[in-house]
Amino acid sequence: MTTATLIETTRTRGRPREFDRDAALDKALQVFSERGYHAASISELTEAMGLASGSVYKAFKDKRGIFLAAFDRYRAVRRSLLDARMAKAATGREKIREVLAHYALSSHGASGRCGCLVVSSANDLALFDAKAADRVAAAFAANEALIGDLLRLGQSDGSIADEIDAAATARTLLCVTKGMRVVGKTGRSEEEMVAVAETAMKLLA
Repeated sequence: MTTATLIETTRTRGRPREFDRDAALDKALQVFSERGYHAASISELTEAMGLASGSVYKAFKDKRGIFLAAFDRYRAVRRSLLDARMAKAATGREKIREVLAHYALSSHGASGRCGCLVVSSANDLALFDAKAADRVAAAFAANEALIGDLLRLGQSDGSIADEIDAAATARTLLCVTKGMRVVGKTGRSEEEMVAVAETAMKLLA
């Protein structure tokens, strides 16, 4: 290899990827949400992401790599949206109301029919893929911990009764919120899902 070729090769290897990774993953998320992991083909993903197959394989290696990166992107975006809602609330009780409203909003219409990538992953991939299983478990644990923290915040600020079992209630609300995303795939209305959220708030009475 000549010196000139070596220099050019080094420059090529050192170039940053010439695509918006987050935008590409958002497109991949749409495919996975609509098709599921197993039904989504690498060609469908490549086309949706607007990338050449070589770029996809270089950045993510394979379909599983795309999925795991998309899963992480999904969680980050969802948490950012949730944090923005919770920031508007002053007490632990009202923050939990915002959490439930967040899930109600996501559980009807087009968003509801797409479902939750975390929940679908628990069914589609986590049973036979250790990395996917770890991500799903971490997502559920983080959600449960967040709700538990909000319950304890509510108890400290007086908006939630001390008699409430924070750990058990957090686990219950985790099941409610994830169940909302499953039921939302059946085409429920906004009114129905808001009613679920309001009923769940009665656990804090």
